[in-house]
Amino acid sequence: MSAKTRLSVDLRRRIWRPLLLTRAGMVAENATRAFWPAWTVLFGTLAALLFGLHEVISAGALWLGGAVAMAGFFWAFWDGVSRFDWPSQAEAAARLDQTLPGRPLAALSDDLAIGAEDTGSQTLWQEHMRRMAARAAAARGQGPDLRIARLDPYAMRYVALTALMLGLVFGSFARLSTVPELSPLGGGAALAAGPAWEGWVEPPVYTGRPSVYLADIGGDRLSVPAGSRLTVRLYGEPGALSVVETVSGRDAAPGPDDAASAVLRFDVVQAGRLDIEGPGGRGWQVIVEQDALPQVFPAAGIERGPNGETRRAFTAQDDYGVVSGQATMTLDLGAIDRRHGLAVAPDPRAALIVDLPMPITGDRRDFSETLVGDFSEHPWANLPVMTLFEVLDDAGQTGVAPPISGNLGGLRFFDPLAQAIVEQRRDLLWSRSNARRVAQILRAVSWQPDGLFTDEGDYLKLRFAIGQLEGAIAGGPLADPVRDEIAKALWDLAMKLEFGDLSDAMERLRRAQDRLSEAIENGASEAEVAELMQELREAMQDYMRQLAQNPAEQQQDLAQGQQQQQITGDQMQDMLDQLQSLMEQGRMAEARRLLDQMNRMMENMQVTRGQQGQGQQQGQQALQDLQDMLRDQQDLSDESFQELQRQFSQQGQQDQPGQDQPGQQQPGQQPGQNGPQGQPGQQQGDARGPGDLSGQSPGQMLADRQQGLQNELNRRRGSLPGAGTPEGDAARDALGRAEGAMDNAEGALRDGDYGAALDQQAEAMQAMREGMRNLGEALAQQQQQQNGQGQAIQGSLPQGQNRDPLGRNTGAEGNVGSDENMLQGEDVYRRAGELLDEIQRRAGERDRPEAERDYLKRLLDRF
Repeated sequence: MSAKTRLSVDLRRRIWRPLLLTRAGMVAENATRAFWPAWTVLFGTLAALLFGLHEVISAGALWLGGAVAMAGFFWAFWDGVSRFDWPSQAEAAARLDQTLPGRPLAALSDDLAIGAEDTGSQTLWQEHMRRMAARAAAARGQGPDLRIARLDPYAMRYVALTALMLGLVFGSFARLSTVPELSPLGGGAALAAGPAWEGWVEPPVYTGRPSVYLADIGGDRLSVPAGSRLTVRLYGEPGALSVVETVSGRDAAPGPDDAASAVLRFDVVQAGRLDIEGPGGRGWQVIVEQDALPQVFPAAGIERGPNGETRRAFTAQDDYGVVSGQATMTLDLGAIDRRHGLAVAPDPRAALIVDLPMPITGDRRDFSETLVGDFSEHPWANLPVMTLFEVLDDAGQTGVAPPISGNLGGLRFFDPLAQAIVEQRRDLLWSRSNARRVAQILRAVSWQPDGLFTDEGDYLKLRFAIGQLEGAIAGGPLADPVRDEIAKALWDLAMKLEFGDLSDAMERLRRAQDRLSEAIENGASEAEVAELMQELREAMQDYMRQLAQNPAEQQQDLAQGQQQQQITGDQMQDMLDQLQSLMEQGRMAEARRLLDQMNRMMENMQVTRGQQGQGQQQGQQALQDLQDMLRDQQDLSDESFQELQRQFSQQGQQDQPGQDQPGQQQPGQQPGQNGPQGQPGQQQGDARGPGDLSGQSPGQMLADRQQGLQNELNRRRGSLPGAGTPEGDAARDALGRAEGAMDNAEGALRDGDYGAALDQQAEAMQAMREGMRNLGEALAQQQQQQNGQGQAIQGSLPQGQNRDPLGRNTGAEGNVGSDENMLQGEDVYRRAGELLDEIQRRAGERDRPEAERDYLKRLLDRF
């Protein structure tokens, strides 16, 4: 035996297993591609039979569907047989050889063509054959490629397979036994075998209970849930078996749904008997398990949260689970103190209906939840209501709890003026007949606004609402849209008076003190007092931070000889803790005296600071400049508002010549007085100011001033200290937003849209305040670093060692830098240009590290 023959025999002995596996895989691959339509039809047909589709369709449809399914299966099978190709051993070897490097199986079948007589060539060829044999011996069987997506683009094979799996899990093999009965031969066999029956009970789906097969019930008692579907199928000669039942509530016996198979279906609605009479028949006493009504148990009282939200806990129960529920609130007229604006009959108003919260996950048969809602703006807020809780189950049954009376929660107002406005808003929404009375009371409340309104704009808003209400009354019955618009304006004004401008630290502190004082006097709840106390703490911290960051006003007060009291933040916190302790102990009189003492101390508070360096002085000067610009912007906004008033005045004079609009304020008058002078900023005869002599309208003049403020802010923003710090960058971003709002305000002023201009100006002032606050924090951190580190660094460095790594002396305050002129002469500008070019070149090189490129870009942005 030659060496090649021995090598081939040995190789076959070693690769027969991977070769066999590869060939089996090719068989499976070819069979799948050829027969997938056949088993798709077969799986779909079996799934339909397992689900009992043949039992619910008519005989004609059943025969037609069966013929189509059989024809489709045989055609697909015959087509698969014709396309199936049994793979040969050579094809399997070629498939296996493709997966090996160098195709060793093909190489082993080659012969040496040149140099067969040369000993060296033969030796080299034998070594090559040995290596190819080693590669072939390492072969592994290849799996089949069963992907046939291009042959089945709609994935029908997966649809049929999924349907079959569902049929195996949820269907029944017992239904396959009824298939022979559908054919004439099968029916004859059944007739010959004698009559037979089968039946089952299907409880409602929401109960989650399984179906019951009647033949498996051992006793004569059958307990099923109400609404269950009972199905009985009779086989054999017609009339041999009959069904007698009293559970469906029908007078006549149920007839078969399908005459060919005698299928009877009916729902179990009452207890009774079920008998199958005839050979092999049985009977049961059916007991119906009635679905219990759902129940809901609301808590006894309504809990009001510190922010005015209504909270009411409830518990719901049902034997199979609650589906949904709702709370219906109606006005409890018998429990209302019918005085003042509530004395008249209320206008009809629909009941307040709120959906009850349901558990997202878990069991709904017994659960507890809390109904939470904010009804502060509802006309019934803080009034007695009757609340009716009801829940619904899957069977459509409703469980209702007895109505419970209680006050509907709502936000409480402690400012007297805000209380009065909210009360008149409630009366206006109570009945339209209160409209004239509401206007009169609001006029009386605002008759002497001095000391009552801290912001003239609030007074003007109230007068405008009064004028709008009186105008609506004069024009006829008060319409619902107008009434709702006025009520919304009064609500917004009351919220403004109650909570104030939260962006101003001093205003927020005063508002928090006033609200806490009113709450102590009016006997607020513990939750409300705790919320107001927390609000006072936050306002105190903001005010002290702002006072520490703006010492210029303190120095001005000291220069004027004013006495100021020095106090630390720890002392203020101790006083706040003492105030809270007194209120928790119920010593409200002492708490009120302590609060008054704190108010007096806040008026004379001074926060001292250490000696500031030159950088701090520049920062304080920048803050002072921004404060001046903020005041200029406020003055410009006030003048824009006056122009808006004059527009309304001119429209009113055109609509009603010779009559003054209610609520208009005249120049030279105190707020609340009316006279013939006209609106503020308007002279007799609608004469323009001196600026109109240049041909410019008031809007153009205001727009020019707005543009000047924007340019000044842009100039100062570039020189602000604190660059590179988070607070300094935040200050620049905020001032950038202020510039954008100023630009929008300028455009609105030039178009004469004063309303839009006022909105943009308010946004600009808000952004400026935010920028000033961030700048103050940056300066405070810088001062803290200088005080805590500067002296220590200077004192710890030995003589001659206080230099940076580049040999420069540290600054006077510990800052790294030098005041020395490192480069002199005419080369300064040339060298600066070379450095800038070099930085630009290195920043554009993409092969440099990302961190270095970011640093170079920051250098370019800064210089």
